[in-house]
Amino acid sequence: MTTISRLPTYFISHGGGPWPWMKKEMGHTYDQLEASLADMPRQIGRTPSAILMVSAHWEESAFTVMGNPHPPMIYDYGGFPAHTYQVHYDAPGSPELARRVQSLVEAAGLPARLDPERGFDHGTFSPMAAIYPKAEVPVVQLSLRRGLDPAEHLALGRAIAPLRDEDVLILGSGLSYHNLRQFGPQARDVSKAFDDWLGDAMVRSTPAQREERLLQWSAAPAARIAHPREEHLLPLMVAVGAAGQEAGERIYHEEGFMGGIAVSSFRFGAAAGA
Repeated sequence: MTTISRLPTYFISHGGGPWPWMKKEMGHTYDQLEASLADMPRQIGRTPSAILMVSAHWEESAFTVMGNPHPPMIYDYGGFPAHTYQVHYDAPGSPELARRVQSLVEAAGLPARLDPERGFDHGTFSPMAAIYPKAEVPVVQLSLRRGLDPAEHLALGRAIAPLRDEDVLILGSGLSYHNLRQFGPQARDVSKAFDDWLGDAMVRSTPAQREERLLQWSAAPAARIAHPREEHLLPLMVAVGAAGQEAGERIYHEEGFMGGIAVSSFRFGAAAGA
């Protein structure tokens, strides 16, 4: 019997709107982020059988799993060029994986349901266009739960952790700094303060300390400036919950993103061959 090695889990900063389709307009703004996302298949060392994506752009009253075998596109942004409302990321869904996720979440005592109609929002299709541009890997989305309770989302991560041994890659997709009213140079200092704290918590804390610090994240330096509303941080909670006792590594860090903000992405678990 062939043994499948455990996949790492990730929290990725997914950028803004349909950026992979706006290189003419955006210039080199996304070069570093794109390079970090494009490097993930090398880190993983193989093509996973499927991806479970927890996007900051989907909230429901219960944890909800996308059961659509042919997910449509959800253009959940405004003010972008007309052509960005015609883009497609045509990865298949996986109803089988969706049912498996629902069963794991329910077994943990958390509310879960399936949505047979849901499609991909930009928290999924934009980073996936850089990670697997051929859209050859099935992708299933899993929602956040309204109320945005950190403990509940850590518990969600623990519930779905067995998928890592079933060749399913768990990705939390958000943004480590998300204050749309304070971007650019004016956010340089506050975003760095929060990002420094986040990097220390994810990389230099023990797994137990890491979870405890995330439970108390709003006490971090500049926390409520970095995240006036925490939906873009909650996918990190899920990734950390799924990480268990494995160490974290920062795989992307930039201090001049979008004119000045500090942003990061993290991997939990070793890269292939490490």
